[in-house]
Amino acid sequence: MNGGAVPMDALGSGTADKPELLVLRALKLGDLLVAVPALKAIRRAYPEHRLRYAAQGWLSEMLGLVGGYELLPTHGLDEPLALRPGVVDVAVNLHGNGPESAARIEALEARRTIAYRSGNLDGPPWRAELHERERWAHLLSWHGIETDPTDLRLEHPRVPNPVPVATVVHVGAAYGSRLWPAERFGAVAAELAQAGHHVVFTGAEGERSRAHAVCRLAGLPAESVLAGSLGLAGFAAIIAGARLVISADTGAAHLASAYGTPSVVLFGPAPPEIWGPPPGPHVVLTKAKLRRGDTFSDVPDPALLGVEVDDVLSAVSGLGLLPA
Repeated sequence: MNGGAVPMDALGSGTADKPELLVLRALKLGDLLVAVPALKAIRRAYPEHRLRYAAQGWLSEMLGLVGGYELLPTHGLDEPLALRPGVVDVAVNLHGNGPESAARIEALEARRTIAYRSGNLDGPPWRAELHERERWAHLLSWHGIETDPTDLRLEHPRVPNPVPVATVVHVGAAYGSRLWPAERFGAVAAELAQAGHHVVFTGAEGERSRAHAVCRLAGLPAESVLAGSLGLAGFAAIIAGARLVISADTGAAHLASAYGTPSVVLFGPAPPEIWGPPPGPHVVLTKAKLRRGDTFSDVPDPALLGVEVDDVLSAVSGLGLLPA
């Protein structure tokens, strides 16, 4: 939390008309997007509840595209959730099965808890081999809530798309382990632009300089760089209306999955068997035998570096978006 006084409403006052349900998943954008099937299933199972999602505040815009949930600003698991014990009727742990998240859920003293088995929490045993979407569907099914792990569509953003039918080259990633070399992104972008694609470069505000570097390497005009200039809703609108998305395993790739936008996703430390896109117009590229698997490394994972420019161009061609 941010250390300020917690609003009384956040503590649970003034909501006696509706029982409260709290989902804990205090993680990033991609984590929210792979949890969408579970969130939709919970919403269907508890139509009379006030639904809250505990995560970082900047995700509020994107949570609105899931529908039905209010965001309870929660920065990780370092501090207790801003809800009094006993206020929450149903507590759902979609964060993990470690002692930290279990402790935060237990402290709520909810009437019903939905979680994997951990500490004093009852539930199914954790299955590390499951895909992330399947993992939460399995959890909810064990607790009697049927879930379709492919039900990951988001509402369409209610903001205009400034670059309809663009090819999005998303140059950023949360960690260095997922950063494909700028010169390779540039080479791919140059080939696509030459083939008639309207290429734009996206990323977070802190990745704007990297996006400009890739843009220069591709020989494209500076106005092709949109990194740092979009809100989450605007970013989602561009992905939803894109011709193609090329990205590492990031929120951009998960958005492409949510909107059925053709994508080429480059995997490094994370295995696509756990985090990869669903069936559809999506191609996964990685060199699994080289994977080191250190998510928090400052240097690109060898599995990511094993993917070459020609691999990406071949994948785009296979999607029918580039002449063979």
